[in-house]
Formats: sequence, C-alpha cells, structure tokens
Amino acid sequence: MKTIIHPGLSRGHANHGWLDTYHTFSFADYFNKERIHFGALRVLNDDWVKGGAGFGRHPHDNMEIVTIMLEGELKHSDSMGHTQVLHENEVQAMSAGTGIFHSEVNNLPDKPVRLLQIWVFPEERDIVPRYEQKAFDPLQRQNQWQLLAGPDPQHGEMAIRQKAWFSRIDLSAGREMKYTLHDRLNGVYLFVMNGSVTFGEDQQLQTRDGAGIWETASLILKAQEFTELLAIEVPMWE
Repeated sequence: MKTIIHPGLSRGHANHGWLDTYHTFSFADYFNKERIHFGALRVLNDDWVKGGAGFGRHPHDNMEIVTIMLEGELKHSDSMGHTQVLHENEVQAMSAGTGIFHSEVNNLPDKPVRLLQIWVFPEERDIVPRYEQKAFDPLQRQNQWQLLAGPDPQHGEMAIRQKAWFSRIDLSAGREMKYTLHDRLNGVYLFVMNGSVTFGEDQQLQTRDGAGIWETASLILKAQEFTELLAIEVPMWE
C-alpha cells in the first residue's frame, strides 16, 4: 500500500472576504507542482461563501463536477436550463462535457454556505452535458458507507461519467470500518470533514486532512472520535 498525506494546513488558501477557500490541489492562484491531481481527481475545494455572495456565470468543459453541501443553501443556474437550490445533505453531480455556463450563489442573505466542490477528469471527452441533484439521508451513513455517486448507479447513487465512486460515512468513536476498492487498480482519496481517523500502520488524519492511498485492495479505518469522512475512489495515472 502506498500513501500520500496532505495535512489540512498545507492546502492552498485564499480569503476574498466573500469567499474563504482552501485548495487541496493546485487551483486558481495556488500552484504546487507536487499537488496537481491524485489520479483522475483534479480539484478538491473547501469553500465558505458569505451570505448573498457567490460565483457569477462562468464556463466549464470536460470535467465531472460533484458538489457536496455541508451547510446553508446554494442557488445554481446553468445554460442547460436548470435553476435549483441545494441544501445541506444534498449533492450535485454535473457532467460539463462539451461545455456549460453556470452560476453558484448563496441563497441566504445573512447566513454563510459551506460546501466541497470536487472535479474528476471524465472517462470520455466531449459528451453531452448533464445535471443531477439528490438529497441523502444522514441516518443512512451512520457507521456504514453511503454511496453518493458512481459510474453505474444501482443503489440510489448519482451517475458520474468516470469509473469513480464517492462515498461518505459518519463513524462513531472507536468504530472500525473497512473500505474495499471497486477496482484494485484504482486509488482512494480520504478527506476528513470532521474528527480523527487512523488507517494503515497507525497513520492518523485529523479534521480537513486528506490522504491518497493506492496499490491496495482495501483498508481498515478506525475513528478516534466521532468522524465524518469522504472517500473518493478514482482511476490512477501519472
């Protein structure tokens, strides 16, 4: 098993007043040649957006974009004709494909919104853009993996145009849980939203730490305290 650890405090950071954002991988003005991507995982942004503020209309293409809502409300509008509001415990999956324009604005004037936005390289370029949004019951991730998105939806997860799987779990203190990769040639990136967890030979991750793990079929995770964890499994390449 190979691993790479990204402490939360080592991430790129920018505070624009209306936006306080952390970048696990190179993004915008943050560049680190050692932190371009992890396999097909290209972007993992941890965003706080001030009430009433947001990202104006901007383009994307040839990227799978998954947005995980942590707090507040986010209004999304796009060139495909969607205008919808995302709430806590909702997830958005969007294939940018041949190209889209969209905006993302805090829907509440006086409360912040917190979200994770994740970009994954697609398996195939220039596909027809698509949009999906779904609420996920937090009770269904208590000490069990809750699948949010995958390439062949069969259990209520959303579709993503890559052999990638997004899974979330809330682990009670002291609980152990196994993560088995869907494809042994893949890697998995762990991101600790809150809490503390160990894996491998006593490697520990704290709140907002990340770890890329590959060349293994599975791993055992143990929560040191109540822990909210995201696992992003992706194809690996240089």
